[in-house]
Amino acid sequence: MHQLPQQLANGIILGAMYGLIAIGYTMVYGIVQLINFAHGEIFMIGGFGALTVHLALPAATPLLLALPLMIAGGITAAVAIAVTAERFAYRPLRGAPRLAPLITAIGLSIALQQAVWKWYPDAKKARVFPQFTGDSLHLLGATVQRGELFLLIAAPLCMTALGLFVSRTRTGRGMQATAQDPDTARLMGIDTDRIIVIAFTIGAAFAAVAAVAHGLKYGQVDFRMGFITGLKAFTAAVLGGIGNIYGAMLGGLVLGIAEALATGYIDHIPGMAQFGGGSWKDVWAFVLLILVLLLRPQGLLGERVADRA
Repeated sequence: MHQLPQQLANGIILGAMYGLIAIGYTMVYGIVQLINFAHGEIFMIGGFGALTVHLALPAATPLLLALPLMIAGGITAAVAIAVTAERFAYRPLRGAPRLAPLITAIGLSIALQQAVWKWYPDAKKARVFPQFTGDSLHLLGATVQRGELFLLIAAPLCMTALGLFVSRTRTGRGMQATAQDPDTARLMGIDTDRIIVIAFTIGAAFAAVAAVAHGLKYGQVDFRMGFITGLKAFTAAVLGGIGNIYGAMLGGLVLGIAEALATGYIDHIPGMAQFGGGSWKDVWAFVLLILVLLLRPQGLLGERVADRA
């Protein structure tokens, strides 16, 4: 049990990253009823965008000074791809049966992954991402790396800013109206196309922040990193209640903590040693999803939008 604070800290850090990515899934679904399976690759492109900015800066630039520029570069790359995908891949299919945009999203995911693999220099192997140097921090009995501290600060700030934006701005109220009934919102003068683009933009920006946090935590970015991470973020969105932005972050935290605890403790249970450790962490994440869907299909906080099939 002396490892519990450390495992909880690991889970919260991992869950905050899942939650930031999951917000992109849940916002797009809440407004246009689309599961954007290319969102994991948008997360990946945000990481490579940040790395590109870092490589373009003078070698002696301190990471603390470079970090804002890297975040801006990652967000720019991720948002550009997300908005382009919405305009040319998803918007023409908005009135089509749901299977068509779903297949398009999967195809776009593969295309983006292969494009980075093919055209980004040396992307066929993991690229080294800069990390903060210095001693780790000790908080409440847990050790936190300096790169992980960035995520612990960025996630609540992003979540708070999004909550205020949605609840207190005219555009945020337009997003709520479009999610509730897009046809009525359009009749009331709301530019629903603009609202949808904003939803894609916010989701991509949050994914880029998560990608920078991923690079700072693990010290590398990889053209395949969006696949499993994106699936887990989608799992977090479903756990919290698809369409619920607060549920996305809650689902991410629950998933991250469950994954960390399973990794740390499953192998100590009699007869379960072969199911513990890092090699099984992905399995337990999806086992949790199955259990939640069996017991509470609408997610932990419930869906915020009705199904408009």
